[in-house]
Amino acid sequence: MAISNDLSGVTFDWPVRVYYEDTDAAGVVFYANYLRFMERGRTEWLRALGYEQDLLRDEQGILFAVRRVGLEYRVSALFNDLLLVRSAVKHLGGASIEFEQSILRQADGKECCRGTVNVVCLDARTKRPRRMPSEMVDGILSGMERSARDSKG
Repeated sequence: MAISNDLSGVTFDWPVRVYYEDTDAAGVVFYANYLRFMERGRTEWLRALGYEQDLLRDEQGILFAVRRVGLEYRVSALFNDLLLVRSAVKHLGGASIEFEQSILRQADGKECCRGTVNVVCLDARTKRPRRMPSEMVDGILSGMERSARDSKG
């Protein structure tokens, strides 16, 4: 099932501060840490929709795992920068979610990194792909519809 065109522009923003531990010796964000920032954005997006990953594992028997990532680095983020992780659902399938994510430097709005991340739903016991519970798919869609209405109103 694909997201309808009127929801494709719905985004979720999560602020992240660059700490010393996120940088290399020159004070530039180490390239792999952008993936960590994106992970936080997706986790907080789920949380904002009412889903805690530990409860999904314990109560629904599902996990989410990254299956594929494609990134483009554009402008370096530096120590102490305040960043904005922007996440949008590009495609919602029965057992996967494709995200478009970008990391913006809040001071000047420049895009530091952008990419697509494909996340697959797994059975917590077998670690094999499985369909997301229909109630969760409905919850994601209704949460996105609410966000779209709120942003227009």
